[in-house]
Amino acid sequence: MKISTVKALERTAFNFIPAGTSPIILALLLLITTLCDAQQSKLINGAGQGNDKAGMKYSELNQINANNFDKLKVAWSWISPDAEITLKHPKLKTWVWESTPVMADGVLYISTSMSQVAAIDASNGHTLWVYDPLTWLNGLPSNNGFVHRGITYWADGKDKRIVIGTADGFLISLDAKTGKPVNKFGLEGRIDLTQGLGRPVKRELYGVSSPVVICKDVIVVGSKVDDVPSELPMPPGDVRGFDVRTGKQKWIFHAIPQEGEAGNETWKDGSWKQMGSTNVWTLMSADDDLGYVYLPFSTPSDDSYGGKRPGDNLFGESLVCLDASTGKRVWHYQMVHHGLWDYDLPAAPNLMDINVGNKLIKAVAQVTKQGFTYVFDRTSGKPVWPIVEKPVPQSNVPGEESSPTQPFPTKPAPFDRQGMTADDLVDFTPKLREQAMKVFSKYHSGVLYTPPALDKPTIKMPGIAGGASWSGAAFDPRTQTLYIPSNTFPYVVELVKSEVKGYSLIGKNMPVESIDEVPIWKPPYGRVTAIDMQTGLHKWMTPIGDIGKDNARLKGLGLPKLGRAARTHILLTETLLIAGQEGTTQRESDDQPATFQIKNPKLEAYDKSDGHFIGEIPLPRNVTAAPMTYELNGKQYIAITTGGANLTPELIVLSL
Repeated sequence: MKISTVKALERTAFNFIPAGTSPIILALLLLITTLCDAQQSKLINGAGQGNDKAGMKYSELNQINANNFDKLKVAWSWISPDAEITLKHPKLKTWVWESTPVMADGVLYISTSMSQVAAIDASNGHTLWVYDPLTWLNGLPSNNGFVHRGITYWADGKDKRIVIGTADGFLISLDAKTGKPVNKFGLEGRIDLTQGLGRPVKRELYGVSSPVVICKDVIVVGSKVDDVPSELPMPPGDVRGFDVRTGKQKWIFHAIPQEGEAGNETWKDGSWKQMGSTNVWTLMSADDDLGYVYLPFSTPSDDSYGGKRPGDNLFGESLVCLDASTGKRVWHYQMVHHGLWDYDLPAAPNLMDINVGNKLIKAVAQVTKQGFTYVFDRTSGKPVWPIVEKPVPQSNVPGEESSPTQPFPTKPAPFDRQGMTADDLVDFTPKLREQAMKVFSKYHSGVLYTPPALDKPTIKMPGIAGGASWSGAAFDPRTQTLYIPSNTFPYVVELVKSEVKGYSLIGKNMPVESIDEVPIWKPPYGRVTAIDMQTGLHKWMTPIGDIGKDNARLKGLGLPKLGRAARTHILLTETLLIAGQEGTTQRESDDQPATFQIKNPKLEAYDKSDGHFIGEIPLPRNVTAAPMTYELNGKQYIAITTGGANLTPELIVLSL
């Protein structure tokens, strides 16, 4: 069946369902939708995150399966050209390599941590071309420095391009065959994104670290801006749309609504004039049929103290749906009012077609750091299951006006631990329990949304790395199951005096103290949760990783698999859930450099139906981005990005 035919059937199914339609007819319509999703997954097979507009992380390829997963071998590998730059300039340090490649016409396209772009022969790993935008010559970029998550591929007939937003704030269009800038795009192939934001923006405070999304021939681009202010004002997180062929700006959406715009009243005392951030730093999603883009926004600055920005602060920590052609807002939903916890929306929204109560719904699901999954009709923004505003603890910090309520989804249930009390402390042995209580007494703690305080640090559970993280969730359209990797890793926030003129207080975040590397809270410390999106009910949960194997305090206690508190990247195939964990979620600091390697790094496979472990493949270093799979010349491959920071940045490609 042609994809155009399938899509036409799907649109008919959703737009003309009469009331009282029988369950049998609805099931047939759902089958059409599933066929459509399968066709789409086949067409974008190997697309990588930059071209996975639905955030599915799914492929129907099945050559690699439960019977042969442990027989995978390295087909080829490829070292990032960043390694050569950092060798010549040892003071330049990258973050881990977070880019997933895109495959088209037998070529893998990938960005590096330093915003370089490369084309690689997908059959053997030979370099076809490398484009260096010289981002590294502009100094250390904003917010996490040298980090990038991927390119976006676009084609119209023979016109095939690679589009990237760079860490130093340029939008660049390259010829996919040659790697040379497209001269008719912007000024000799590039656009300076620091211009046109309504206020002066310093390049070192503004950049792009995630793939742009292209919908209806419009490039939609967000930005990375540090939530912790270094000056006043900070750059705004406005989202813009550019013509994919010429680079001409078509529209701008003000993340902080300006005077006369909807939402401006949620920034009291004129705070909209000075505040910054509220940006889309992570991946976005798009529905080409509807012509809509879905934008997960972050926290306004400062992300732990809002005394200078009274009000709910739209569109901070909101999911916003825009018309891609015009940039006009279709609908929005704010997940956190007046954010004080750095609970920015961390991942690409998952677009899915689901059957709920015998009703077909074009849905969008947004996973969050705080462990919630918010599910909406993606055409209207209406919640699929009720969301209830509940009272939350209030701040006693002078000048702070915390929101009296926050929105809690009734379904699905949280996928990770929320809040921390003494009952949540580790109790493997009486001695560990006693030590955990001693550490716990150093902090304020409580239920979810306990606000920061002045007298001592406050525990945030989940922490700033999640819960869910930028690695996002994956969706299986055949079983209508959402798989969410999450990281049970609380942080503490301490309010300190700001040295920036115009800010009285800022938040300083740090991990919770551990006991000989044993977390003070109960396991699991990392997990994947499977949720049935037809019912909103959890199907299963399995720990990922196991700190008990190597920790001297825990060996010999006969403990079950505990999980490990680190970001997990996943890929779904027809039969497998494939997962790889990072080495750590902690950042480098001058006095304590992070070690990104752990013992026995590996790629694991689990059964999608019940989460039981199938097998593992040893790797030279930890997985740092979502694996992707593609088929070429009758053979299935799995590509994994590894390393960066203090490890060799290497793309490893496996096959049977």
